Amino acid sequence: QVQLVESGGGLVQPGGSLRLSCAASGSAFIFNVMGWYRQAPGKERELVAAITSSSTTNYADSVKGRFTISRANAKNTVSLQMNNLKPEDTAVYYCTGGRYTYNYWGQGTQVTVSS
Repeated sequence: QVQLVESGGGLVQPGGSLRLSCAASGSAFIFNVMGWYRQAPGKERELVAAITSSSTTNYADSVKGRFTISRANAKNTVSLQMNNLKPEDTAVYYCTGGRYTYNYWGQGTQVTVSS
């Protein structure tokens, strides 16, 4: 059974940084796509950043220049470095991945940006 486990969420002041990590276990193949979504209270889940097995990346406009996604293919792990965090980044962040699409999801980790 494939499982994705996130870590690294927490409370940070505006302008601060956090690093989220996600490790997938139980998969017999490399995830060609991995990414991070987030969902704030009362809002729809949205894509934050995505990365392919060839390291092609895609970012939401709202995080470009502040967030960096990276991965280690052999281990199906993905990280999200978040800098210059803003209150509007507050949300539950979900790791996702799959062989060709986002078939698997983590439980989510809370990120709160507040002074």
